[in-house]
Amino acid sequence: MKLIHLKLRSRLFWGFCMPLMAVMAACSPSGKFEFKKGDRIALVGNALAERMQYDGFLETYLQAAQPGKELVFRNLGFTGDRVMHRPRAHKAYGDANTHLTRVQASVIFAFFGYNESYDNDPAKFSKELSDWIDSTRLQKYDGKNEPRMVLFSPIAHEDLESPNLPDGKENNKRLEAYTRAMEETAKAKDLVFVDLFAATQKMYASEKAPLTINGVHLNEDGNRLVARFITEQLAGVVPRTEEADLNRLRQAVLNKNGNWFNRYRATDGNDVWGGRSELHGNYETLQRELQMLDTMTANRDKRIWAIAGGNKDVHPVTDDEEPFWGAWEAWAVDTAMDDSNVPQPVKVESNFKKDVVYLSGEEAISKMHVAPGLEVNLFASEEKFPEIANPVTVKRDTKGRLWVAAWESYPKREPLKEMKDRLVILSDTDKDGKADKSVTFARVHNPTGFEFWNNGVIVISAPNILYLKDTDGDDKADVRMVLLGGIDAADTHHAANNLFFGPDGYIYYQRGVFMVCNVETPWGPSQENHQPGLFRFNPRTYQFDFVVENSPNAHGISFDKWGYQFVTDGTTGRAYQVYLDNDGTRAPDAKDFKTRRLLKQTVRPVPAHQVLSSQHFPAEYDNNFLIYNVIGFQGMKRYKLAYDSGKVWGEEIGDMLYSDDPNFRPTSGVVGEDGALYISDWQNPLIGHMQHNIRDPKRDHVHGRIYRITAKGRPLSEPVAIAGQPVEKLLDLLKHPVNEVRHQVQIELSGRETKEVMAKAKEWAAQYKADTEEGAHALLEILWLHQRHNVANKELLAQLQSSPIENAVRAADRVAWFWKYQGKDIGGHAQHQHGADTSSAAVAAVHNPGPSGKRVDVSNKSEAEVIIGTIPERMLFDTKEIIVKAGQQVKLTLKNVDFMPHNLVVVMPGTADEVAQAAIDLGSEGFKKKFLPDNKNILHATGLLNNNETQSLAFKAPSQPGDYTFLCTFPGHGQLMRGTLKVIK
Repeated sequence: MKLIHLKLRSRLFWGFCMPLMAVMAACSPSGKFEFKKGDRIALVGNALAERMQYDGFLETYLQAAQPGKELVFRNLGFTGDRVMHRPRAHKAYGDANTHLTRVQASVIFAFFGYNESYDNDPAKFSKELSDWIDSTRLQKYDGKNEPRMVLFSPIAHEDLESPNLPDGKENNKRLEAYTRAMEETAKAKDLVFVDLFAATQKMYASEKAPLTINGVHLNEDGNRLVARFITEQLAGVVPRTEEADLNRLRQAVLNKNGNWFNRYRATDGNDVWGGRSELHGNYETLQRELQMLDTMTANRDKRIWAIAGGNKDVHPVTDDEEPFWGAWEAWAVDTAMDDSNVPQPVKVESNFKKDVVYLSGEEAISKMHVAPGLEVNLFASEEKFPEIANPVTVKRDTKGRLWVAAWESYPKREPLKEMKDRLVILSDTDKDGKADKSVTFARVHNPTGFEFWNNGVIVISAPNILYLKDTDGDDKADVRMVLLGGIDAADTHHAANNLFFGPDGYIYYQRGVFMVCNVETPWGPSQENHQPGLFRFNPRTYQFDFVVENSPNAHGISFDKWGYQFVTDGTTGRAYQVYLDNDGTRAPDAKDFKTRRLLKQTVRPVPAHQVLSSQHFPAEYDNNFLIYNVIGFQGMKRYKLAYDSGKVWGEEIGDMLYSDDPNFRPTSGVVGEDGALYISDWQNPLIGHMQHNIRDPKRDHVHGRIYRITAKGRPLSEPVAIAGQPVEKLLDLLKHPVNEVRHQVQIELSGRETKEVMAKAKEWAAQYKADTEEGAHALLEILWLHQRHNVANKELLAQLQSSPIENAVRAADRVAWFWKYQGKDIGGHAQHQHGADTSSAAVAAVHNPGPSGKRVDVSNKSEAEVIIGTIPERMLFDTKEIIVKAGQQVKLTLKNVDFMPHNLVVVMPGTADEVAQAAIDLGSEGFKKKFLPDNKNILHATGLLNNNETQSLAFKAPSQPGDYTFLCTFPGHGQLMRGTLKVIK
């Protein structure tokens, strides 16, 4: 049986294949393809092409085999791509020809066929491939010649002999047929063809260790062997190069790849190419950054050529902390490279006119208002731990330590600056309620969410989902693997967030609008989806699903004790219960999950929420639903959850904490091992994308705090030992009353050997019956443990489905749905594409910002009637100017089609800034007053309108001519959402 394993990146990649090298090196340079000096080689295709840049072997071998040729490699691979279907989030990003022209490709390496193979129509694929070849040959991307092309077949599906993955037999039948179709097409078009299908089949048979992570995506060893095979096929030789020189060359390649990736797959694409690029000079700012990255990438080509040519004095940048992945992501400033020719960034001036005053972490506590009986202390701040700047989320590990995802580079890294985003471990070794030790686990760009699993950490670094692991006990990641790709980074503000290891074994996350995910799995067609909402993937099986829509800016996921699931939307502040809408009488369908309102929304925007469970707090706090809010009301609201026949409703019962510090931004919270509630404070005056240039100098990249909330006079909880404990003890802890303890136990057990866990779980469960709430819940945890290990137990399921405890039955029914959906009862897995309307019209509706800035002259009307609309996700009115006569009867109707709440306030000339600031100064009172301050300059105002609400204002125009401003006074909106009511004589 082959075991899936991960090798350390520090392992010498050359040594153990020296005998093979000796055999291959005997070949004469009689390859199939002639490389010319200065060839610019573009890789296009699916994940097979994209993932090659993460290991860098292909370019390393080809550069070493062709010294002096000064070859340029640019990876244009994109997970999920097909030869005739390559979806992107933004039209202005450009199509395939755009990018091939930009890189001046003289040679194209094409890797297609895997995603198409699920159509099971090789003749159709052959026709599409032929058409693409013909159209490509009409191009002259380098400005001179028709591009030369090499076609690569898909690799074979490796049978990993795992109960969690398909064996690949059916896939291989199709893949072989597609390989033969590609071979015939290449022959007919007189193109070089490389058969990777047959080659990888032989590799799988001869190698003892796996060469893929999931059967269809190569691991590091697989990429190395495939790269060597390609080099031999094309160049006819494998380079005779010293191991140290190849390592230096590969490191230089990886460093270049990191810079190129940041250019071609630039994160926050909506500001680069999309609708928000039109705001505040973003387009000019970010297009310049793309130019900078182009130059930086070209500079690193020269270093590669020098090393490949035998120059032993050239060394790529290294870093003692993370020498291998650091080279790929190039997070440190590359002091070994002369980048003096890189264009200077565009200078940006702030449009935030108010002075910014930062309080110290301790001083800020004086601005906080906490519920009676509670108190706050500073656990950690940037003053002692500068590495926790801009904490986006906080979690607790199985050792009881606090982990922070710090996003200093928000919204994304700037060229030529160090990338300081990271996962940080904070420890309180003396148990005084304050952190005294900090360790950087790993640098990760844009870490919008993370979760613990299988002795490691899964973290989002869009467009990828990474798996990180520490194998030597130094609390620093030495394994880093791209688990899944294709989740999109088109808007980091809306990117995948709030990861949570669900009871069913899936990692859940949410993401918002402007995204196109296109995820490849070993189970079926790529999962393409344009909808915002809730997603899940199973890190054990590599299954991936869209669950339910949640628009427009989905943030926040939680489960309660019985597995009821809740989500929130950041933009609107709405909260929902996610429920299963299938009574078991029909076959499971991916669309069976629905949402219903969980509570009456009173604040927004909401970055996160949680279900509070702690024995330290008074009983009235148990199972409270906490909403975290960051504008207007800056704090956490409490809701009491009530249950009725599977439906859950939250009733607001007060505030847990809020602050008058305008920079306080609570982004997440977790219950620590002592029972206290730890909350992360982003601590930033500017937090939105739309209101300011993304490089606004007043965006803070320094401050960040973790606060600790405790109950006065109540004992703290005793820490519970979880990490490294025997399975039997861990199973006993599944009876613990605190949700986070049981969650950490399930995380710890996810990394234990399935056979042992299942055997001991069966023995442990025998002591319980499902006829009491205590027994039913204990058995439910064991049922979830089975799900998390992807093992079905129909007897246990039946026991819970016949329980008199309603909540247990509903949870068991959800498990039954999953097992049917996954094929546990019918002998095979199922995968679906999930109802995404990918028609051009639908995509245009999502990404076209619509008209803006109309001017209306109604001065010749007896009554001036004007409908003012809002533009979704643009924070703009659709009307720029309205011309009326002095004293004329006016009727203004605000129709809010945006997802955010807006009002329309008419003010005296020259007073818009004053009124907007007065609304901000309302602070936590703002929502109560609908953000209408008591200000003499306000003439007329609507209420605060939610999505699809309408209200009219009827009044007589002022008698004094002038430019009267109308604006939205919701905090942060007033600078953009303005128009002029022009009163003339």
